[in-house]
Amino acid sequence: MNTINLGMAVVLAVLYSVGFYLLLQRSLMRILIGIVVLGHGANLMLQLAGGPPARAPILGTAPPELFADPLPQALALTAIVITFAMTTYLLALGYRSWVLVGHDEVQDDVEDRRIAERERPEGSMADDTAATGTDDEEDPGSAAASAEPAGTGVAQ
Repeated sequence: MNTINLGMAVVLAVLYSVGFYLLLQRSLMRILIGIVVLGHGANLMLQLAGGPPARAPILGTAPPELFADPLPQALALTAIVITFAMTTYLLALGYRSWVLVGHDEVQDDVEDRRIAERERPEGSMADDTAATGTDDEEDPGSAAASAEPAGTGVAQ
């Protein structure tokens, strides 16, 4: 029966917790480092799942009971490729953000802010404008807000 080393389990838990913490940050560079740390955690987990080192799985060299399982090794190679692809993508995304905006911070969506600031009636999921019957501000996403006023000469 295979037992998992407690030290390796703690290292794996630390890698995953640090990776997820960095993944939840606003800076694209911290997100990139979080993806890399999570990739290393996934590789370590796959190698721990593979068990101790054993013989190469080549018939005729040893009995099949002594063979190493090649599946965790293949999955670890796949995880390395996926981590590399995500790293290059996030590097390109961070560089593009740095060129266009001057920083790599992920900004809030304006619509999310508008919805978060809107007050809702207590205990209701309904719109506060529908409950009071007044509309203090125009919805920038509605067709009425984007339509040209009549008489401007612009074809609608």
